[in-house]
Amino acid sequence: MRKKNIAVVMGGYSTEFEISLQSGQVVCDSLDKNKYNVFPIHILQNEWFYLSEEETKHPINKMDFSFSDGTNTIIPDAVYNTIHGSPGEDGFLQAYLKLLGVPQTSSDFYQAALSFNKRDCLTVLKGFGIQCANSYYINKGVSFSEEEIFKAVGLPCFVKPNRAGSSYGISKAHTLEELLPAIEKAFKEDSEIIIETAIQGVEVSIGVYNNKDEIIVLSPTEIVSENDYFDYEAKYLGKSQEITPARISEKETIDVKIIAKKIYMLLNMKGITRSDFIIQEGIPYFIEINANPGLSSESIIPKQVKESGLTLTEFFDILIENVLIKN
Repeated sequence: MRKKNIAVVMGGYSTEFEISLQSGQVVCDSLDKNKYNVFPIHILQNEWFYLSEEETKHPINKMDFSFSDGTNTIIPDAVYNTIHGSPGEDGFLQAYLKLLGVPQTSSDFYQAALSFNKRDCLTVLKGFGIQCANSYYINKGVSFSEEEIFKAVGLPCFVKPNRAGSSYGISKAHTLEELLPAIEKAFKEDSEIIIETAIQGVEVSIGVYNNKDEIIVLSPTEIVSENDYFDYEAKYLGKSQEITPARISEKETIDVKIIAKKIYMLLNMKGITRSDFIIQEGIPYFIEINANPGLSSESIIPKQVKESGLTLTEFFDILIENVLIKN
């Protein structure tokens, strides 16, 4: 049987592109080379290309997502999408590949766009009774009142770009004096920002994925940051402990797994996602969902996969087979 051609797309247009390159490399290294021909594809602002083992760049033909391997023209049988941020996590790449008829491993374009927009995602999920922090929204260029923000969310509060990841642009404001600088920092990442009450409790992160029609919830990971919150340093520079399974009660574990699965189903996600919660007084408060969670050596999902008894090779094979079967 012919080996399938799998394009592993990585990079992207956001400040997360370097982390995406790390995630993509993990996938490339882990895929079964007896089963798949693996092609690392870099999607950057100025160029899209296949990077060969000899580090030769072969440009992507955007008409059909084909490229040369140096000898033949390759059209991928499937795309493994590891882009964090735009265009791979906000729906643009998914819509483009859908039009071309090329299957990809992440959620479809509408679901990706919805989950990437924290404001819209929270609004939808609150309508289904999912517990979330109080929030306040600001668009760039629109006047706002610091007193109104304080009345809505209190202090301390988190100030976040509405459409960004990896904790870029996030601040925790403890006083009104810290609020405006935090807002200005967030606006450097996005023209829309979200301000939320800082829920106090145990932070956990939990992966959910589908194996064909079965939805599987991984064990939650407890995040213990050396910093004031789970910021970029804590995520990627070793300034945190990530404990899997989380040191929470059996009831809290069951509850957060049920809610994570419910969110996955409500949003009609597919592939691997990671949802973040803070458990305050036994109640899981939903923070956000990542449609393309990090897969680098420092990331949470690979650790949860290992804890579940799967190798990354087996896990990535499940996600690819999901879309090859449908194709």
